[in-house]
Amino acid sequence: MAFATAAFLGLLVQSAAVQTATPSYVPQRVYDTHQRAFTDFESMLGELAAADVIFVGEQHDDPNTHRLELAILEGLHRRGVPVAVSLEMFERDTQGVLDQFLAGSRSEEAFLKDARPWPRYATDYRPIVDLAKANGWPVIAANVPRRHATDVAKRGLRAVEKLSTSERPNAAKEFECPRDAYFDRFTAAMAEHPAPGTEQIAADEQRARADRYYESQCVKDETMAESIATVTGRHVVHFNGAFHSDFGHGTAERTRRRLPGRRVLIVSILPVADLNALTPAGDDLSRADYLVYTIK
Repeated sequence: MAFATAAFLGLLVQSAAVQTATPSYVPQRVYDTHQRAFTDFESMLGELAAADVIFVGEQHDDPNTHRLELAILEGLHRRGVPVAVSLEMFERDTQGVLDQFLAGSRSEEAFLKDARPWPRYATDYRPIVDLAKANGWPVIAANVPRRHATDVAKRGLRAVEKLSTSERPNAAKEFECPRDAYFDRFTAAMAEHPAPGTEQIAADEQRARADRYYESQCVKDETMAESIATVTGRHVVHFNGAFHSDFGHGTAERTRRRLPGRRVLIVSILPVADLNALTPAGDDLSRADYLVYTIK
């Protein structure tokens, strides 16, 4: 009787766990912009498996986006793809503690204390890092430290060249920051969301500030691209805010420059209110190789 009671209680616990667990299925629709047609998630994974570098552009605070990111990695693993995960969300100077955590020589508590994780790490990125750790995949802390990007936003690119010998490797060795379509898109986005008090600044200073902010963005893109390009023998899956890779701009363009002839594919995950009312058109058709729509 005691055994039966224990078994019954165990079933209740399992049932509760099933009811409260994060759903494994995420409502989504996948659009292939080259074929100009909707396809399915598995077909997309089949093509991603043949790419050297995969960019996954996310909307940072969308829960379904992060579940789909994990699903992409799980799908590549099922296909036997040797993966290296690259993350905008960790900065280069934390690579050592990240490697120690992956190797099991540093506790998660100690790792998080020193790695400066993003506030939503536990829900958004921990599953990705844990999957990489379980499969022995490297994880690349790809981004420039925020303090360096902030200095560039204040002083321009010369701030990087004034870094100490020990700090200089935290940023890319070389930068190309042309005033191109990416620059236009960046400055337009800034104009839509001006910083408080900007309206009181003279037009010349506003332009100079926009240039410095773009250079700060450029330093992030160049550093992440250089980090990706250092990986050999593995298919890199790089996760970043969609702005860094949409339209083949930003980090994606700078990666292609460093890896000529390598196959780079871009996925952009787009949360929408209604999956049944989708007609991709206009700019969306050149946003990425695959558009993955999911419910907000």
